[in-house]
Amino acid sequence: MPGAPAATVGVIGGSGLYQIDGLTDRRVLKLATPFGDPSDSIVVGELAGVRVAFLPRHGKGHRIAPTDIPVRANIYALKSLGVERVISMSAVGSMREDVRPLDVLVPDQIFDRTTLRERTFFEGGVVAHVGLAEPYCSELSGQLVAAATGVAPNVHQRGTYVCIEGPQFSTKAESRIYRLWGVDVIGMTAMPEARLAREAELCYATLALITDFDVWHESAESVSVEQVTGNLTRNAIVAAETLVRLLSALPPTRTCSCGSALANSIVTAPELIPPEIRQKLEVIAGKYLDGRNV
Repeated sequence: MPGAPAATVGVIGGSGLYQIDGLTDRRVLKLATPFGDPSDSIVVGELAGVRVAFLPRHGKGHRIAPTDIPVRANIYALKSLGVERVISMSAVGSMREDVRPLDVLVPDQIFDRTTLRERTFFEGGVVAHVGLAEPYCSELSGQLVAAATGVAPNVHQRGTYVCIEGPQFSTKAESRIYRLWGVDVIGMTAMPEARLAREAELCYATLALITDFDVWHESAESVSVEQVTGNLTRNAIVAAETLVRLLSALPPTRTCSCGSALANSIVTAPELIPPEIRQKLEVIAGKYLDGRNV
């Protein structure tokens, strides 16, 4: 991508977070990608001295259900703008007694229960196997924990996010079984975002904002829509302040291994990759498709 990047940090806003206040030098970009249109226009601007690209995951007005989110288009569009780090803001339910509504958790693991979503950029004649043992960038996650500390009532610096298909919430039986598995929070959007961010060699971290307890909890039935909506509003304030603190302290360059995640991962012989697939994947993996940097 020639020239200076339009943005180096991408922010994907979840439920209750559909815009970022305080952006200067603001531009609204409507992008098209080989994988379809992103969830909405991307707003690019400067915040705390950093070029940021903001995308509402569900679209403005919350129009897109979790299964229908065009995640490949979203990640491709952010990568095409020069983004290297992605912060995911995600409203979640708690699976632990000590992780309470209005707390935040920065997960380090994901258990993927989705079944209906596109999970890879590599198809149609090219195969890649990226490592996903650690689905989140530990460097960016640690920086996110530091930024949230002192902003949220409590910050939990590790945990497993179980991602369900939705759009329905869990049954009590499902919720109880997830608890037995040792998961910490439950949501509907971490996957395939984490998978695709890794394929695109982007650092990826999630600020999981707790809105309520999942239905395993004896208080879950008494939680009202008004309470959850109020928690979404308060969580959005926490997310905005955390983001400013993160950007203010973010090192200009990353030192993790996310930026070389595809090295040695593409197993298809370069001469066998169809030209149309090579062109489709240029933004994601162009430097590898002719055998360079492997």
